[in-house]
Amino acid sequence: MFFSAQLTTPNHEVSLTAAQAAASLICQLAQVEPNGFANLNFCGSANVPAYAPFFPAAYAQNSPPAFALALEAADFAEQVFSQAQSLQAARKTLIDEVESHAQKLEAIGQKLTEIYTYNFKGLDFTLAPHPAQGVSIAKALEALGLPAFGLHGSLFASAFLTDTLDQAHYNRTGFNGLMLPVLEDAGLAQRASEGLLSTTDLLLCSAVCGTGLDVVPLPGDATPEQLCPVLLDIAALALRLEKPLTARLMPIPGKAAGDPTSFNFDYFANSRVLALKAQPLTHLLQGQESISIRARLY
Repeated sequence: MFFSAQLTTPNHEVSLTAAQAAASLICQLAQVEPNGFANLNFCGSANVPAYAPFFPAAYAQNSPPAFALALEAADFAEQVFSQAQSLQAARKTLIDEVESHAQKLEAIGQKLTEIYTYNFKGLDFTLAPHPAQGVSIAKALEALGLPAFGLHGSLFASAFLTDTLDQAHYNRTGFNGLMLPVLEDAGLAQRASEGLLSTTDLLLCSAVCGTGLDVVPLPGDATPEQLCPVLLDIAALALRLEKPLTARLMPIPGKAAGDPTSFNFDYFANSRVLALKAQPLTHLLQGQESISIRARLY
């Protein structure tokens, strides 16, 4: 079972109370299974619409049955970017690949709708990675010429990819951006192990990418008071930039910043625990309010 906590309200507000409760729950879940593994099934969700098909952010509205498809397609980007002769060529080829596959998948979705009468909500081409070779979004971005993901230039490469995906035409639902799950991507796990990635770096990329902070290994002694500011940052980004973001944080009991992780799970690539640069909030920021954060006017 996957589940999430809504950090934002339908009125475009950040709920301090919800962030505090979600942070407390993350710390409780960290103690349920070895290695804090239960937090794989939970996230803080900010400005995420219904029918985004990626777990644990997915949820449905009170309506007839419906379905959507989340795509594990980081291999598209890695193959295309490693063979392209220019950024423009890389962009065009990736758009063509996404649209070609989307057309086939949409035909299948419509057929299923005809058979079962379930409403087909569309596709989420967020190019989800996998720990296997050839399915790393970090390696895909490095194929553009980035020496290592996490160095300066990573934001530009991330924005290039998400802008490219924005130009593809298909029936959309969910995030449709760039997913940077540290423990689910061999390239990201490697760069985090090398000290090139921090939670701040990942938050920065969240300003131009799709899903926010995902399966991020954190020190086991992280407190709810330290995690709450991280969740508030995600919620503020989501509302200010008018985009869906999530935070799936994984404090690992007994581990400190810099320690290697030791997961025995086919869908994880082991890395190192990232430092948590956070202190408990005080004064007005530790209240119980819901505060409106309007989308920026350009």
